[in-house]
Amino acid sequence: MFRRRSLPATWVKPLLDLARAACRGRAEPIGAAYRPFNQRTDDGRDMGFYSDLLDQAIRSIIQVQDEKDLDSLFTGSRTSALTNPISGLDDFELMSFIVVQGVQ
Repeated sequence: MFRRRSLPATWVKPLLDLARAACRGRAEPIGAAYRPFNQRTDDGRDMGFYSDLLDQAIRSIIQVQDEKDLDSLFTGSRTSALTNPISGLDDFELMSFIVVQGVQ
């Protein structure tokens, strides 16, 4: 049904730039773009699939941070371990989201 694909957290800026460019010159939303999403999620009331993707992204961020913290212990310079620990979803605030979907 859906193909899950994660992108590195470092891709945020290029993806936002692409989204901004795609919206340039448009005053109204494109119904053909948002209607399938609204139908699939019951107008946003059933966001379980997307919540799971968000959880995966946060776990990935935590894993990367943990690896960097561990590596910093062995560099001989100042360590980042335990200075700003990230423990889960409560450490993040979702400001916005973009759903990228194929043509149906």
